[in-house]
Amino acid sequence: MSFTILTKEEFIAHTAQASRLSFMQTPEMADLFAKRGAEVDYVGYRATTGEIAVSALVYTLKMAGGLHMEINAGPVSTDATYIRPFYQKLRSYAKTKGALELVVKPYDIYQQFDSYGTAVSPEQTDLIATLTDLGYQFDGLQTGYPDGEPSWHYVKDLSSLDTQSLLTSFNKNSQRNIKKAKQLGINVRALKRHELDTFAQLVQETGKRQGFSSKDHLYYQHFFDSFQTKTAFLVAEIQFTEAIKQLQVTLTTASSKQEKTSIEKAITLLKPFAEHYGDEIVPLAGGLMIYLPSEVTYLFGGSAANFQKLAAPFLLQYTAMLQGIETQVPTYNFLGISGLFDGSDGVLRFKQNFNGAVFRLTGTFRYYPHPLKAKFLTLVKKILGR
Repeated sequence: MSFTILTKEEFIAHTAQASRLSFMQTPEMADLFAKRGAEVDYVGYRATTGEIAVSALVYTLKMAGGLHMEINAGPVSTDATYIRPFYQKLRSYAKTKGALELVVKPYDIYQQFDSYGTAVSPEQTDLIATLTDLGYQFDGLQTGYPDGEPSWHYVKDLSSLDTQSLLTSFNKNSQRNIKKAKQLGINVRALKRHELDTFAQLVQETGKRQGFSSKDHLYYQHFFDSFQTKTAFLVAEIQFTEAIKQLQVTLTTASSKQEKTSIEKAITLLKPFAEHYGDEIVPLAGGLMIYLPSEVTYLFGGSAANFQKLAAPFLLQYTAMLQGIETQVPTYNFLGISGLFDGSDGVLRFKQNFNGAVFRLTGTFRYYPHPLKAKFLTLVKKILGR
């Protein structure tokens, strides 16, 4: 049994055996970290047989007074017996590397909830005790978005669904909006690298509207280059004049009054946009998707405010889930929600339309290899007002 440095190939082989894996613990993410200026290592713990039981992607960044070392959404374990000794030896590794602060954000599920916040599993308090007993400081069970990373995830189980039953697994509002977006002629496709500015603009506009900061354009290029075929920058778009033409053709063959009324309403909705945009292909919503064998992850996205009535974000999510089902991926992860179920979380309200469930992760743990130095630097920062 030993803590060890792994090769990239060993890390890939081990994580491929895991039933649950975050994109944060992939060689593609390691490549992205490196592009963004971080030092990256693969570490692990071998069982008595010599087989790798635990592995992790560790990244290190410079910080005032030393180095910040982090394992995000890891480690990855195929034998829980070796988790504790891994964390124990990780402390020495961090000290040897000169880390001032070691941060661990496990991907373990602390508790499961239904879509509306009712607990459906007991709390896994042992997950917290494993780390705190070894001297790691726990930030606590939190809600909101501490450090920009929520520990509450909204997920959709795709394992029992097919392309025919997916739509009816959503609530009525979602079904109605997806059908509406399809009727309007909205198209969803993956952007090419030279088109990433379209995605950046959608996210930036949404960020201004909702009060979050968006990534720089170079980040999207780096992400595209690092993840390649495992990612897609999806965009939902429409050409209004062409959409109206197609609706008018459909109207001539409509067999019922109800169908005719629905088509006429759609045409009326699109006409003002057609007058303004003409033959221009207009982006309505975008989403950054990551495809792994264990889960499809919706990292983040954005939409144009003046097209909200067209329901493009619903069709975009539906399309991404269909892609997951077609490649037999069992889980769709919408990622963050605040963990507040009092009606204040608009992001949650949107995701609830898809009838998923909620996973609460344990949160953030910190270890200080040089505690006195860390305390001194914290004091200096407070004095300087940083």
